Amino acid sequence: MSFIVNNWMLISIALVSGGLLLWPVVQGAATAGLSPAAAVQLINREKAVVVDVCETHEFSAGHVTGAKSIPLGELEAKLGSAVKNKTLPLILVCQSGARSGRALAIAKKLGYEQAQSLGGGLAAWKAANLPVEKS
Repeated sequence: MSFIVNNWMLISIALVSGGLLLWPVVQGAATAGLSPAAAVQLINREKAVVVDVCETHEFSAGHVTGAKSIPLGELEAKLGSAVKNKTLPLILVCQSGARSGRALAIAKKLGYEQAQSLGGGLAAWKAANLPVEKS
């Protein structure tokens, strides 16, 4: 006990250092998903289909070039008619990556095994200086 009392400052520095070392792991889990660079490769090499699950007014304000708009609430009903080929890679996008994560579960349930969510959403896409179009 006297060791802890005498060396409390060293122990606290060790705990803070350990926390800072683990921070990237914790942060990476929160932003899990496909990186913008990997998404571009899928689009160019494997003809991936991009589906934006934002609401219509958000989609109009800006979206990934060539993306199809299917709001999250309508995804289960409309995805089958919008993307008929279930073997193509499917990239789901929203503003931050939260809704596209929920959309990923719906797409997998519908049989789109190559579906992926864009990690960080449209914000990460814009941060990577990739093209955005408005409608």
